[in-house]
Amino acid sequence: MTTYSVAVIPGDGIGNEVVPEAQRVLEAVARSGGFSFDWTHYDWSCERFARTGAMMPADGLAQIRDKDAIFLGAVGFPGVPDHVSLWGLLIPIRRGFHQYVNLRPVKLLAGVESPLKGREPGSIDFYVVRENNEGEYSSIGGRLYDGLDDELVMQQSIFTRRGCDRVMRYAFELAKGRKKHVTSATKSNGISHTMPYWDERFAAISTEYPGFTTDQFHIDILTAHFVRNPDWFDVIVASNLFGDILSDLGPAVVGSIGIAPGGNINPEKEYPSMFEPVHGSAPDIAGKGVANPIGQIWSGAMMLRHLGEEAAAAAIESAIEEVLARRDSLTRDLGGKAGTRELTDAIIGALPSSLARAPAA
Repeated sequence: MTTYSVAVIPGDGIGNEVVPEAQRVLEAVARSGGFSFDWTHYDWSCERFARTGAMMPADGLAQIRDKDAIFLGAVGFPGVPDHVSLWGLLIPIRRGFHQYVNLRPVKLLAGVESPLKGREPGSIDFYVVRENNEGEYSSIGGRLYDGLDDELVMQQSIFTRRGCDRVMRYAFELAKGRKKHVTSATKSNGISHTMPYWDERFAAISTEYPGFTTDQFHIDILTAHFVRNPDWFDVIVASNLFGDILSDLGPAVVGSIGIAPGGNINPEKEYPSMFEPVHGSAPDIAGKGVANPIGQIWSGAMMLRHLGEEAAAAAIESAIEEVLARRDSLTRDLGGKAGTRELTDAIIGALPSSLARAPAA
């Protein structure tokens, strides 16, 4: 029996509620699918920061380097500035483990009402592929003359050929199994160096994929098209900042950020990849047992697919869709009255009793 070693970091707020529920779902499909998990829990969080002055220990990456995957809940809590919590935990993991693809599926499912009128289930179905290691979030810059009238702040964006090419190739490879249509997010009419370079690399990588259709939009009109014409899209590739924006807007147009999953992927599997929901720590509802666990559960399905457990991943996604369509066990963000555990129980109940597992390669 295959056993997957997974680092579990519930983090902050509702992460401590939705992560254990998602683990219950993953354990259920593991029993049916003939594999198992070896979970190792870490208390890395804002609470740890308040206690020790660090989100994680200095050797944190070394502690989880040999895991098969990382299962993360949420990061952030009042009292700890967001840039402290993110740069103390999430971003070091993404960069230290070369998780250069942030992958976020966007799909309108039955039982979830889109804020866009007239949209039917399945009519919106695309992926945002966000460059996750460089771009606008490169930590190069600083301040001069703090507190004085001529105070100066500078932050540089870094775009490398390697960084652009590898995330763009990932997007095309993903589209290969879909509609063979890739859209690039840009802003080359206003950002005069990095974005024209991004456009050049997109054009170059496009030539490696004959038979594909491509387009590109400036980020401002692209956000408008997400709202007005979301059915235009299949796979969107974007820089770190633009991808961050689009991968929140995408779930919003299909009804709820609470159900949206995400993966921080090291495609070569030289390092563990990390899976987390799009939603934040939601401290306003933490501890009340009402948080929607679907984003975390669906992120678990993405983790299984990355580990090669396709049947188990598909079973979880099918169970999520079935429960959403029934609408009898939904949390309040989806218009229901169920709690976190009740919704999880419904998803476990919708799982098949057995899974056909592919033979080992």
